[in-house]
Amino acid sequence: MGLASWWDRHGVPRMIKICCGAPPIMKLRGQLIPLATGDVFELGCGGGINQQFYNAGAITSYAGIDPGEKLLDYANAEAEKRGWSADIRNGVGEAIPFSDASFDTVVCTYTLCSVQDEKQVLKEMRRILRPGGTLLFLEHGRAPDAHVAKWQSRIEPFWKPFAGGCHLTRPITSAVIDAGFAVQPMGAEYAPKTPRWAGWMEWGRAVKSC
Repeated sequence: MGLASWWDRHGVPRMIKICCGAPPIMKLRGQLIPLATGDVFELGCGGGINQQFYNAGAITSYAGIDPGEKLLDYANAEAEKRGWSADIRNGVGEAIPFSDASFDTVVCTYTLCSVQDEKQVLKEMRRILRPGGTLLFLEHGRAPDAHVAKWQSRIEPFWKPFAGGCHLTRPITSAVIDAGFAVQPMGAEYAPKTPRWAGWMEWGRAVKSC
């Protein structure tokens, strides 16, 4: 096993769990995740970071996918600790292994940055939502300030191999809108105590039109 393979398998999952569990990010998760209702699907559920924030009384079922073996171990351990039944599978967002119109809510947090095909993943999330269903998103991506965006473009080629394929320059809310959702923005800001090139975040609710 080469150093790059070792890092992808062992280093990246731990880095994700630490960075994506920083206090300011956890605060945002705590505001967004409790809005999930009904049958819920979480894209990039590995790590189990969001599970503590779900309102169990508002959820009928919980399912999720992640391509990372170690991250799935974390997610399953968290579900076991919570004592709830969860359908957690290995999978990728470009081909979500669930039928059309299966869910009332889809949750996507800090995941669109690292998928291979952002447009296809958004299409898949829309497909598995029922008419009128809600996508709850909290993502980091392309900054609105030109000088920051310029540095994102410069740094991204070096950042991606280190951070599990994470992109710095992908649009967030506009990409969700382009995928056919009616977006209700909830916030947008630079993460505190984070380099601006890595810290631009947007979050909100997006409704699937019929």
